[in-house]
Amino acid sequence: MNLPVVAIVGRPNVGKSSLFNRFLRRNLAVVDEQPGVTRDRNYAVCDWAGSQFYLIDTGGIVPQSKDLMEKAITDQTDFAINESDVVVFLVDARVGADPTDLRIARDLNRAGKNCLLVANKSDSEQAETEVYDFLKLGLGEAMPVSATVGRNIGELLDAIVARLPSPEAAQAEAEDSVRVALVGRPNVGKSSFINKLINQQRLLVTPVAGTTRDSVDTPFEFEGKKYVLIDTAGLRRKYKVHENIEFYTNLRTDRAIDGCDVAVVMLDATQGTAGQDLRILDKVASVRRPAILAVNKWDLVEKDTKTADDFTRELKAAIARHAHVPVVYISALTGQRVTKVMSMVSKVDEENRRRIETAELNRFLKTAVSRKHPPARKGKYIKLNYVTQSETAPPTFVFFCNYPELVDKSYISYLSNRLRAEFGFEGVPIRLKFRKK
Repeated sequence: MNLPVVAIVGRPNVGKSSLFNRFLRRNLAVVDEQPGVTRDRNYAVCDWAGSQFYLIDTGGIVPQSKDLMEKAITDQTDFAINESDVVVFLVDARVGADPTDLRIARDLNRAGKNCLLVANKSDSEQAETEVYDFLKLGLGEAMPVSATVGRNIGELLDAIVARLPSPEAAQAEAEDSVRVALVGRPNVGKSSFINKLINQQRLLVTPVAGTTRDSVDTPFEFEGKKYVLIDTAGLRRKYKVHENIEFYTNLRTDRAIDGCDVAVVMLDATQGTAGQDLRILDKVASVRRPAILAVNKWDLVEKDTKTADDFTRELKAAIARHAHVPVVYISALTGQRVTKVMSMVSKVDEENRRRIETAELNRFLKTAVSRKHPPARKGKYIKLNYVTQSETAPPTFVFFCNYPELVDKSYISYLSNRLRAEFGFEGVPIRLKFRKK
């Protein structure tokens, strides 16, 4: 179903992200006293009184700014306004209408959007009397609210829902969408990848490392299958995380990894493999999420006939404990193989949800044991009786034997490698458990 879209817009530091979080009843957007924290358009599905809509948190508008970042933020917000059904224009009741508010109001009037004027930081009845100053904006009477204390939030949501177009008769945001997290070091091209894939400037891209601060969700359909692409802030080593904002955005990225179905770990081909790339892979593996390695900026690498093979060999050696993760070489700038990444995501997701029949697993076990018996330990002979798959996502296999506590790590690795050789599971973490018969 095409859910209606509601955009929260306004100048910097009027409380847009606080209102966004208040509507969703969870801290999804980063909030800080420092202006300009929100840089991308942050999407989420909001549910109120049985109605659902996409809610967009936008960066603060600074009209006619010459600053590269502020101009990019304003362009992004213009895009959000154009794609929205209702615009919530947020102003600061404590400050009153300032010249920036007047310019934004003029642009909204020209756009002819369904606009709701809201005066935030009206924390008391006395503060509500100040909202009449906003009549000069020409958008009607401002509704007084306080995102911080929750004042009049229910009334505001009622007003928004009343302005929404009638929803089409179809299911809401599909629960079967595959959530794909784009993760990696700062400035490896995660936002550029998403922009190229969906063929529009959906995410903010500048030469400045660290442009993306929130985890941004982009619904997307590829070859008839639904996805949600999650662009995340670049992950730095912890000792390099000085800024308060960056601490929280790293936390958001961790949560995005934890909540995804497949993680696409992006590397910069011009910089090679760094220790932080391995730490990011370890983070993905620690929460047992499938992964793909996308080596970006491949167009900038000088090549001969052996370049890709040599790079892959060095990469696999550096990430030996993640040898099951497939590698693809891409260019987000030119679009080279970006669709192949999505084909691999689809395949890896299917592998993660795959179930092997018990009879087939036990034929595998018989062959594996005949090739290499588990070594005896402490004078005990270990006998593997049978195996079954207990779970998917990640695939989990339970081996029943006489002395499960004596099966050593080297034999567990052997069985894991044989399982992959027999059944695939490329890019997928698998778990082996041993139980008493």
